[in-house]
Amino acid sequence: MRTIKFDKTKCGVEVLLRVGSGDEIKEAYTDTEAYNTDYFEILIFRKAKGYLILNQQKTNLQDNTIAFISPFQKREWKLDPNHLDFTFLIFQEDFLNNFFADKLFTYRLLYFYQLDYPLNINVTAEYIQKACSILTEIHTELKETKPDSEHLIRSLLYYLLLKLNRDYAQHNHLPLEKPENNYAYQFKRLLELHIKEKQRILDYTELLGISRITLNKAVQSQFNVTATHLLKQRLLFEIKNYLIHSGLTVAEIAHELHFSEPNHLMRFFKAQTGQTTTIFLADYQNGSII
Repeated sequence: MRTIKFDKTKCGVEVLLRVGSGDEIKEAYTDTEAYNTDYFEILIFRKAKGYLILNQQKTNLQDNTIAFISPFQKREWKLDPNHLDFTFLIFQEDFLNNFFADKLFTYRLLYFYQLDYPLNINVTAEYIQKACSILTEIHTELKETKPDSEHLIRSLLYYLLLKLNRDYAQHNHLPLEKPENNYAYQFKRLLELHIKEKQRILDYTELLGISRITLNKAVQSQFNVTATHLLKQRLLFEIKNYLIHSGLTVAEIAHELHFSEPNHLMRFFKAQTGQTTTIFLADYQNGSII
């Protein structure tokens, strides 16, 4: 599968962030072949007609929609090129880590690495206009750099990302409380790093140096689900990705994901989805599950 890599020279300065009009990269969003990227994307659609297949789910897109995509998520766009007007914000994780000196910042944003809720929100035209106005200011600072540009970009970006996070939480009735600790976000990050070889809660409590009760309390408080739910959903997502995109057999996927037997993977999949892997893949290929 094709992976589009971030090109830091495109924005005129060597930073891991880029803002612009969708016309600059429109071909990527009208190409119907599946691909992924190595960067985060926030896409603000003033006009859109069609849908996006992301996280193995169909997401309908319409006017005044904001979509959120995390690195290496497989996606397919099915958009009408004659009804398409959007602004994009793309960046690599290292940019935010360096810019905000917070290695967990992207994991605090509920719309990234999200598997339980939609990866888009529908808003008003006024909301779209305000968000695009902020991105226009960031774009100007990137193109016409001044001694204080870095501070302005940081403040504008921080405001926009947190405002979107608040509104995403409100749209999906998610808790948005100040965390007592970082365990929930650390757990989310560790799942992204280790899900292929670590599939027990104990594996993660040992990495974090905390008890299962402490981890579950932190995850429940921040994400309104249990730690086990997050782990199972992330593992299921990985299996589905392999089934759809890798061309590997179930036995080969089981080996890649460190299941002791292919039957164990198949039982886990059936328990989580109510389907066999064979039926799931057939349904996906004929379009009946998206």
